[in-house]
Amino acid sequence: MADQLTEQIIAAAIEVHKTLGPGLLESIYEEALCIELELAGLPFQRQLAVDVMYKGRAIQGQRLDLLIAKEVVVEIKSLRTLPEVATAQVLSYLKATGLKRGLLLNFGEKQMVGGVKRISL
Repeated sequence: MADQLTEQIIAAAIEVHKTLGPGLLESIYEEALCIELELAGLPFQRQLAVDVMYKGRAIQGQRLDLLIAKEVVVEIKSLRTLPEVATAQVLSYLKATGLKRGLLLNFGEKQMVGGVKRISL
């Protein structure tokens, strides 16, 4: 199910990929995507710490790459092929935050369109 916010995020990712191409570090794509999000006027939080709850206790150590408009979790990768664990990672972030929508963006693809995976709970 497409929505305006995720479409804007994907458009920003496509612009970054068109400009930089594949093969760079994830941190470079994250920085460039943040610039695109700022230009688009989308609020975001970067490298946000999220606790995982275990038997009523908070365990620290997880960090979201990006949280857009306090609604969409974005995980950035730069790999030739994504391991299945990448999807599980986004799902765990959604569970930890109580949010429903996530995007897994793999800038390692030849075209960004093939590197976009929508994930929802």
